[in-house]
Order: sequence, then structure tokens, then C-alpha cells
Amino acid sequence: MKLEDLKDFIVCYNPANRHLRKETYNAETNPEGHWRKFTYDEIIARDKTSLDISWIKDKSLADLDNLPDPETIAEDIIENLEAGLESFREIMVKLGMKG
Repeated sequence: MKLEDLKDFIVCYNPANRHLRKETYNAETNPEGHWRKFTYDEIIARDKTSLDISWIKDKSLADLDNLPDPETIAEDIIENLEAGLESFREIMVKLGMKG
């Protein structure tokens, strides 16, 4: 994630003037807008009052025709698992649990 990935959020969040915040999401005119407000009742009505952003869909997950080949996916999974294991090993060493 880079600063550029957060630029829209920073502009919409508008910490200096929060009363000027405006939604960018509109079901009819801008369904791709990611800045949306919810009422208390809307949040409470959710299963376990979940704050998951379920209304934003990752289109790349639905585009099954353009997935990488299985070998590439498997290699990425292995790489991520190995990186995760290495991170845990480093934590264990720092905690004095393993030498």
C-alpha cells in the first residue's frame, strides 16, 4: 500500500472540517464510490453489528477468466507461507523462545 492508494480517503476524511465530509457512494449515480456513511440503525441491523465493507466488491475476484495459472497461484501461496513462517521465527527469537 502506498500513499497514493489513500489519497481519496484522505480527501474524503477531511479531518480539519469533518462537518464538510461528503459521501462518494450513491447506489444509482456512483456505485463505485467508497466513502459512505451509515446510520446507527443500519449498523445495528447487521449480523453481529459487523463493520465489514461488504458493499465494496473486488471485481478481480469475480473475473475467473483472468486468474493467473494454478502454478503461479501455488507459487504465490508458498512464498507467502514461507514469509509468514520466517516472521514468526524472528518473533520467537526476539522473545527468547528459540535460539
